[in-house]
Amino acid sequence: MLRWMLIDLNSYFASCEQQLDAELRGRPIAVVPLLSESTSCLAASIEAKLFGIKTGTNVGEAMKLCPDLILVEADHKKYVQIHEQIVEAVESCVPVHKVLSIDEMICELTGTQREESQARALAHRVKQTIKDRVGICLRSSIGIAPNRLLAKLGSDWEKPDGLVVFRKAELPQAIFKCRLRDLYGIGEKMEARLNRFGISTIEKLASLSRPEMVRVWGGILGERYYRWIRGEENFEPATQTRSLSHQHVLAPELRSKVEAQKIMMQLLDKVAIRLRRDGYFARRLAFEVKWVGREGNEIPNWETYARFDETQETRVLIHSAQELLRGWPENHFQKPLRVSVVLSDLVPADRHQLGLFTDPRSGKLSQTMDTINDRFGKHAVYFGAIAESKDQADTKIAFSRIPKKEEF
Repeated sequence: MLRWMLIDLNSYFASCEQQLDAELRGRPIAVVPLLSESTSCLAASIEAKLFGIKTGTNVGEAMKLCPDLILVEADHKKYVQIHEQIVEAVESCVPVHKVLSIDEMICELTGTQREESQARALAHRVKQTIKDRVGICLRSSIGIAPNRLLAKLGSDWEKPDGLVVFRKAELPQAIFKCRLRDLYGIGEKMEARLNRFGISTIEKLASLSRPEMVRVWGGILGERYYRWIRGEENFEPATQTRSLSHQHVLAPELRSKVEAQKIMMQLLDKVAIRLRRDGYFARRLAFEVKWVGREGNEIPNWETYARFDETQETRVLIHSAQELLRGWPENHFQKPLRVSVVLSDLVPADRHQLGLFTDPRSGKLSQTMDTINDRFGKHAVYFGAIAESKDQADTKIAFSRIPKKEEF
C-alpha cells in the first residue's frame, strides 16, 4: 500500500531566478552567495547541470566548464516567498504533512489516494498546480512509496520533472540498481563501514538478516533500514533541537579581524532572537572561525566557547561573546573566511529554572525589544554592540531551516 508522497523542487534557487527573469530561462545559470570566482555555487540551473556544474562547484571551475555561465547573486528572501506560494499550491491538492527543507515537502496519502492510479493522478495534479499558481519554471520530481525513506529515494531517481512509484510487492528488488549512497542517511563514513563488511550494493545489503543489519549498523538503526528497504513503515522518534546556529561566509573586503568580529556579533543577535522565538534557553555559546587557506594548505579552525547559567537574554550573551573574542589569535597573516555562532545545551522554556541569584526581571529587556521590532520593523531598536554590522550578515536559508519573514 502506498502511503507517502515526497515533492522535490528541481534546481530550486536557479529555477526561482529563471521564473522571475524571463531572460534567464533556458540558459545555464548558477546562483552564488556573492559575485566572486573564489566562492562556490549554491545552485545550478538544469541547463548548467548538463555541463557538470552542481551545488558546491567552485565558481572559477564552473566558468571553465561553461564559459557562457551566468552568475546570479542569491536573494534568499525571494526564495522563501516563492516557497510559501508552493506550499499553498500543494495544500490545495493534498495536505502537507511536513516541510523538510526549502525545496522539499512530504504528504501523507489517505483513503483512495493510496491506490496507485489515484496517487499518480494526484502527483500530476500537484506538479501542474505548482506551475499554474507559482510559475512554469518550478518543476518538481515526486517519489511515491510505502515509507518516507523510499519516497525520498523516488524523488531523487528521475530529474528533472520525474515521477517514481515504489510498490511494496516489488521491494527490495526494485531498488537494487541504486547505489548505497542513494539511500538517505548513508554518507561517506557509513558507506565505508558497509564496505568493510563486504557490502557494496543494495542487493548485498538486502541479503542480510535482521540481526546482521543490526550488527553492521551497530544499533537499532540497522533494524530500521531492514524494514525501510522492504517498504515497511517504522516508528521514528521525535527529534529534539540540540543547538541553534548561524554562519556567514565573508566577502573578500570583509576578511579581517575587525569586520569578522562585527559580523559575529550580528549573528549572535540573530540566533538569540531565534532562541526566544523557538522557546529555549541556552547554557553554551561557541564561536568558530575558518581561515582562508594559505599556499593550498588548510589552517586549523579557531574554536572557542563559554558556559553560563541558562539564558535567552541577548545582553548576557553579548557579554560572554566579548570575553571570548578577546582570545582571537594574533596571527596577522590569517584572514577569516567563514564565521559561525552556535548556542547549545538548550533547555525548553517550560523546564527553565532561574539561578539562585538571578533577577526574574532580567530576561524582559530582549523580549520587549523583540516586540518593538516585530511591530516597527527589523532593527527599530538594537544593542550598541551590533550597531556597525546590523545589516551586513544577511539572512540565508540553511539546509534544514527556512527563515521566517521577519528575519529578513
